[in-house]
Amino acid sequence: MPIRQGGPRRARARAPKFLCAIAGFVAALAIPAVEARAQSAFVIPGAAPLSPARPLPGRPAPAASDPCADQPEACRAALRKLSEGLRAAGDVQAQAGGAQAPAGPPRADTAPAYGGLREAAGAADLRFGMIVPLSGANKEFGSELKLGAETAFDVANEAGGVNGRPLRIVAADDGYDPRRTPDIAKALVDKDKVFGFLCNFGSATSESILPYVLERKLIFFGAFSGAGLLRQQPPDRYVFNFRASYAEETEAAARYLVKVRRIDPSDIAVFAQDDAFGEAGFAGAEKAMRAMGSPEPLLHLRYERNTIDVGAAIDEIRKRQKAKGKGNAGHIRAVIMVATYRAAAKFVEKAREAFPDVILTNVSAVGSNTFADELKLLGARYIKGVVVTQVVPDPDGHSSIALEYKAALARYFPLEHADYVSFEAYISAKVLIDGLKKAGAAPDSDKVVAGLESIRGLDLGLGPTVNYSASEHQAVHKVWGTQLDDSGRFRPIDLE
Repeated sequence: MPIRQGGPRRARARAPKFLCAIAGFVAALAIPAVEARAQSAFVIPGAAPLSPARPLPGRPAPAASDPCADQPEACRAALRKLSEGLRAAGDVQAQAGGAQAPAGPPRADTAPAYGGLREAAGAADLRFGMIVPLSGANKEFGSELKLGAETAFDVANEAGGVNGRPLRIVAADDGYDPRRTPDIAKALVDKDKVFGFLCNFGSATSESILPYVLERKLIFFGAFSGAGLLRQQPPDRYVFNFRASYAEETEAAARYLVKVRRIDPSDIAVFAQDDAFGEAGFAGAEKAMRAMGSPEPLLHLRYERNTIDVGAAIDEIRKRQKAKGKGNAGHIRAVIMVATYRAAAKFVEKAREAFPDVILTNVSAVGSNTFADELKLLGARYIKGVVVTQVVPDPDGHSSIALEYKAALARYFPLEHADYVSFEAYISAKVLIDGLKKAGAAPDSDKVVAGLESIRGLDLGLGPTVNYSASEHQAVHKVWGTQLDDSGRFRPIDLE
């Protein structure tokens, strides 16, 4: 079995002193890496490589040890450079005739009926498109989502696939730009013959292709989004969610601040991305405040997607503080963030400097582990006490599903560590696989819908069971509470 690289974590320092130690380790992996490269399937321009359908025969599972355990960030920077060299070597070998990648499927010049579902369903494998940011300010999300879903697919493929058919992912980069997403989605369907979409990233990007998905009757499963537009009542037939909604997360955060931390509702603000993602989170917090009897409108602070422009939000809080005065109603004591990791980290930095006593929370879509890494660079005063709501349990914990995921990572991606984003993608992919199995050997979209809607009481070891029906297309509604300590580790907290 080859050792394959998942989505690399952000590296912030060079590590020349690690190179010698790592070089020997990576050299031992060179042959499997080249073999894996040679066996990867075709992808569209700008798409990430597909995972192989099965592990290569004759190779033992790699050890679970991590050579980067002591200083992970610097070490992974060196590993990234070396792995890029190995990938380049694989390209050279394939071009020289030492190993030939299998040809891609035939490409049609015109879009087939049902968005390629009939052609895709008759193919040897079942392909799912994944449109995520693999470049730009939010690229870590794409890497982690791809890692988690591919790990689940690899586990299924080693066991024989789904009803004898291997699963594959075609991951494509939209840079978290909803203007790019529709054309990418159409290329994945028309040229790559994907069956549907799995773990797409973002609310605005999902919104941009939702009409196309519904018109073409494509399965749209487990998007990394808690937006209400993916949670219609009654639900859109081909859209299925795994996670709790942003509204459920911010409602939980608002109740925590008011009921547990004893913050007056008028002293709470919301800092949110200025799009469907941020609006969904703000709506949940606003609903919770109304339910708790707050007569005052929430202070709504915004920033632009794909930026870290938080200055206007900080200035707005500063104006409010001066106008209200400390100890008076409306003096901001807590901020619920609905922001991705870079903007959130910048907001924490500026808020802690200007308002050191303000309590800060965020939602799971921040990308918890990468967010913590960003804050570690700033120091303990910026880290400690930040609250993040989660839609999966602790990936480093000892629940059955967490242990299963860590074992799978150790087998297929031994240089990677479990984190909240990749863990969510792993669980989402597992649930999809269960629905695919129920759809039979010749699935189409409607058979998969029937298979998913038949899932009742699926116990994955999460705590809550997974349940779908014709009127319920969100698997779980549980929200977990976590808080960062001064070392940057997430500790569980009770939100009630």
